[in-house]
Amino acid sequence: MMSSIRWATLEDMTAMHTLIHELAIYEKAPEEHVVTVDQLKAHFIAQQFEAIVAEVDNEVVGMLLFYEGYSTWKGPFLYIEDFMVTSTHRRKGIGRQLFEKAIGIATERGCSFAKWQVLDWNTPAIAFYEQFPIHKDTTWVDCKYFLKR
Repeated sequence: MMSSIRWATLEDMTAMHTLIHELAIYEKAPEEHVVTVDQLKAHFIAQQFEAIVAEVDNEVVGMLLFYEGYSTWKGPFLYIEDFMVTSTHRRKGIGRQLFEKAIGIATERGCSFAKWQVLDWNTPAIAFYEQFPIHKDTTWVDCKYFLKR
């Protein structure tokens, strides 16, 4: 499958929002996806995240949204927040293209590592990541503190 990977633009936010919602449904939590297209656009303009997209026949079929973080032990890192290829385009190498591009961006920026999360039941994603020289950390517990908005 011929796909192209490019930097996301403001015009891609609607397509990305659709992909994020598809991911929320896949992860069995569609009610958790509360960010609107307008909010996504505003956050993109404010440079709160960056993204790359995959296109097939001028249609956005995949995305990888990330931002930079800082580890006091290792220095800068790239945090992959969401990584999604629409269900009709999976298993065609598009995810690999997106992931390898993100790792390339992290390398170019001098990051010490790239980091992300995957649900423990998402065996297709885990199998995908295990194709790469990754380290699965089972010693840390994820914590969140939700603020009222």
